[in-house]
Amino acid sequence: MDQVWYVAYGSNLALARFTCYLSGGQPQGGARVYPGCRNPTAPTRSTGVLIPGSLAFSGTSKVWGGGSAFYDPTVDSQLAGRAYLLTPDQLADVAAQETWRDPGGTYALELAAILSSVTHRHSLGDGRYETVVRLGELDGIPMFTFTSASIGAPAAPTAAYLRWITTGLAEAHGWGPDRIADYLGGEVG
Repeated sequence: MDQVWYVAYGSNLALARFTCYLSGGQPQGGARVYPGCRNPTAPTRSTGVLIPGSLAFSGTSKVWGGGSAFYDPTVDSQLAGRAYLLTPDQLADVAAQETWRDPGGTYALELAAILSSVTHRHSLGDGRYETVVRLGELDGIPMFTFTSASIGAPAAPTAAYLRWITTGLAEAHGWGPDRIADYLGGEVG
């Protein structure tokens, strides 16, 4: 497998924010400087996607404060995502950074090694974003995202976090403020 789609659904919907994972940096309003991927090359392509499931906010984000975004595949709804075409190593480095680990470290190497065998879900731990979910294929290339093995009680996200999510929804799907507010429900307003 030479390429994979990473499906973002939280702040990584916005390209400028996602670029901090690829080439390093600190997103505006965020409390963390990211080291970036071993391969900082921009995605070959990106596109808006809708996948079965829902967006859930829970816990407390170390980067944004307030609730973190998680993918909940158990809800009968549609999750708006943005698929980025990456290498498996880039995807693994993004996941490592999401879990506060080093790009190219043990976690990233283990994840990259098992990606081709993930057919549905695989947990590499019980923490945040340690469960990789295969979402099918797009143009014959597998799509993956990350979530938590169990999503806790609802928690409202911060305004800074929502700004990145709304920016990404507009970029990836062309949605206006009303459509974004409907999608995010009670989180915007």
